[in-house]
Amino acid sequence: MKTSIRLKAALTALAMFASSALWGAAFLEREIYFSEADIQAQVEKSGTIQKSYGNGLVVVSLIEPPRIFLGTPEGKATLSARINVSLLGSPPVPVAFEGTSGIRYDDNAKAFFLENPVAHSVQSQAIGRESEPMARQAVTQLMTNYFRSKPVYVLREDGSPQEKAARWLLRSIRIEPGRVAAILSPV
Repeated sequence: MKTSIRLKAALTALAMFASSALWGAAFLEREIYFSEADIQAQVEKSGTIQKSYGNGLVVVSLIEPPRIFLGTPEGKATLSARINVSLLGSPPVPVAFEGTSGIRYDDNAKAFFLENPVAHSVQSQAIGRESEPMARQAVTQLMTNYFRSKPVYVLREDGSPQEKAARWLLRSIRIEPGRVAAILSPV
């Protein structure tokens, strides 16, 4: 009987300790935000890119940096841009594309990158329906190459106190409408 009472008391004390520790950890959590405008400004600095696929079968050129819209659809970034696509050596054709992407944080670079972009629509009067899947694939590959090496936001050592803290305490990120939320926690 004494053993069961002691065991219950020990379990109760352990549960109280664990719940207070969890509450304390959540209490120390803090969120910081990076706006869509901050991200767009960084993308504007990244410039353009041109890639050739299939030994020149398809050449895709980004005319201007893509526009980024955060949180539509939920948890994703929407990308839109004007691109020139040349199929089978023909003259370049202007194409409007729209797609989505996730976001990732690279701790070594202390930077955020758009991840796994996918072109959902490729629209042009000059590209036939039969060529759209090839153009979508080429645009998806172009965007993957573009965002693999070009961060959309970099946490600066000389930045705000929140940015300095994020460089060491970042635990997770999520895309919300109009902004990226970075969750900081010492635990």
